[in-house]
Amino acid sequence: MLSVAAVQKQLHGSETNGSVELIPYLSRLCDTLATSMIGDTRPISLKVVGEGGIATSRQAESVGLIVTELVMNALKHAFLLDRVGGRITVAYDVAGTNWKLSVSDNGIGKRDDVYAQPKNGLGTSIVKALAQQLGAQVETLVGPAGTTVSITHATFSSKAIRAAQMAAMSH
Repeated sequence: MLSVAAVQKQLHGSETNGSVELIPYLSRLCDTLATSMIGDTRPISLKVVGEGGIATSRQAESVGLIVTELVMNALKHAFLLDRVGGRITVAYDVAGTNWKLSVSDNGIGKRDDVYAQPKNGLGTSIVKALAQQLGAQVETLVGPAGTTVSITHATFSSKAIRAAQMAAMSH
């Protein structure tokens, strides 16, 4: 519930003509998350980087919910209590109508112990459902240096791009 309230609060303050600039929106959202979930008690930084882009308020809400869920997951699972120098980075980049959102951490990465969290929990299901609503794909890369979850929206599938290239070459 906290995440939905944070997303709504950020959207309410930034909505103009139904469009939202994503980097300022995500920066405000992450500032709110850092204040409420990290505070001064944990040595973890949360930053937003990227080239921006504009979305409808509905798309921005979905992106905000994805970011909130992924940041909360990183805070919950990636960092041991005594870890110093923890970092979470939210990146949003745009190329034409294609965009990529990623949330990366430098946490503990893949856990091999029997108590490791299952990969398909409620949070993962929420992220996948929101990505599907946006017409995007979710990819998770986990390694010893941390975890990156990327949500990528590509207007054309690689098959459609190849077909367009072949058509262009034949003219």
